Amino acid sequence: MTINWWTFSLQTVNFLILVWLLSRFFWRPVAALIERRRQIARDLLDQAQADRDAAAQALEEARRRSAGFEEEREKILAEAWREATEARGALLVKAEAEIAASREQSRTAIAHEEEEAARVWTARAGELALTVAARLAARLDGAAVTEAFLRWLTGKIAGLPADARATLGAADEVDVISAAPLDPALQSRVGAAIGAALGASPAFSFKTEPDLIAGLELRTPHLSVRNSWRADLAQILVELEHDERI
Repeated sequence: MTINWWTFSLQTVNFLILVWLLSRFFWRPVAALIERRRQIARDLLDQAQADRDAAAQALEEARRRSAGFEEEREKILAEAWREATEARGALLVKAEAEIAASREQSRTAIAHEEEEAARVWTARAGELALTVAARLAARLDGAAVTEAFLRWLTGKIAGLPADARATLGAADEVDVISAAPLDPALQSRVGAAIGAALGASPAFSFKTEPDLIAGLELRTPHLSVRNSWRADLAQILVELEHDERI
């Protein structure tokens, strides 16, 4: 086989020209296009990665905010519970105070009503006692009653301090009060007994007060000696009122 070197050389030159042409006008643009597409792909991948990173950061931020919101929510709920508890406690204290005040007012009102009722019944009892005493005195012998009260009166005079007896004895006039009028003989007897008890002889003025029911009393502008059923009943009523208060 004989090689035609001239033909071979031409073919070699043609091949080299073809390679140059392909390299110049095909492979380089294609390679540049592939490189651009690779770069675009890399850019897209980088952008996607950046987007993923941004999304991850946004998710993490959202989680942090959610955690913050949850913490804030817990704080708000805790504060609301605390305020509600304090308000409830304050309302309970106020209600208890109002109930206690109402009970105290009720007790005060009841005590006042009881005291008023006791006072009324005591007054009625006193009136009844005066009425009964007056009826009993009307049935008694007037002279005997006067003699009894005269003994009690002279006994009270004897029990007075010396300066009180001296005041009575030095009075210009001593009123002798009786429930019923005394006849002259009885007036003399009463005056003599009182003078003996006083150790002096003051001027006596005999007066009548039916409200005494029974008894004899002495009165001067500065001193008096009570000795009658009215005085005794008044003292009993005072003691009853005192016992009611206790």
